[in-house]
Amino acid sequence: MADPHGQGRFHGIYPMLYALFGADGALDRGANDAQVAACIAGGVHGLAVGGLASECNKLTVEERRDHARWTLEAAAGKVPVSVTISDNTVGGQIESVKRAADAGAAWAVLQPPPVKSASEEELIRFFGAVADAAPIPIGIQNAPEYIGIGLSNAGLIELNRRHPNVSVLKAEGTGLYIGRLAEEAGGAFTLFNGRNGIELLDSLRHGCAGLIPGVEACDVESRIYDLHSAGRTGEADREFREILPLLHFLMHTIDHLLCYGKRLAARRIGLSDVHDRGPAQAPHPVGMAILDHWSRDLGRLGQ
Repeated sequence: MADPHGQGRFHGIYPMLYALFGADGALDRGANDAQVAACIAGGVHGLAVGGLASECNKLTVEERRDHARWTLEAAAGKVPVSVTISDNTVGGQIESVKRAADAGAAWAVLQPPPVKSASEEELIRFFGAVADAAPIPIGIQNAPEYIGIGLSNAGLIELNRRHPNVSVLKAEGTGLYIGRLAEEAGGAFTLFNGRNGIELLDSLRHGCAGLIPGVEACDVESRIYDLHSAGRTGEADREFREILPLLHFLMHTIDHLLCYGKRLAARRIGLSDVHDRGPAQAPHPVGMAILDHWSRDLGRLGQ
């Protein structure tokens, strides 16, 4: 796959930004700017916005587009930004991709429409129509565990064959799944895993160019990525073993991550309050005690 389609160009740790709300319930641009600055200072290789951890299902279309635009403006070209697109129609996704591209997005990730009975052929046509109209490389979020719908490995490969601009995959799964997908795809995609980084090193060892975790430990995960890339695998393994209990605690469910991960991220960024947009999981004292225990050695993000 040629570099103009994104192959080999995108790599490293791209934390998925949280949607941070003010006391009035609206998205808080100042808090988002602080989040972006802290992630960049923490050594991330890129930023991601608009996905499940950005609470795309709780934002209006305009809020999702504002969140992406604010992020791109705050990043100011310091790192590449990936924008996840969750509109439910082909036309809506095309418009959102073009807006993101015009604002400076390096690549976009498409989520499938929430139609669990859709066939693979229908999904291929849906994604392909968006990709053919996109001015930037396109990725697919294949996360049936979290979204409820997705493509098989064969379907993903066929999608790329018909529409080569689909050149990136955020394929959420175990290291074994990632390794088998990488083998079957034969280099057709630049692969990223998600799952908050709990499969970080297994993913990198078996075909991933990077990961899209949460914000809360993105500096540690970026350092582990850099150590692994430099061949300092023993150090990478040791640091990963230290952070893994925290990542494992946070990644029980998306709602759980939004509850506890967002609070840890806010603490590390220096934000005083977290305002949830309901319905939302409420923190429990036991959960906060576990979070505090496993994050006790983490200071301010980016410092």
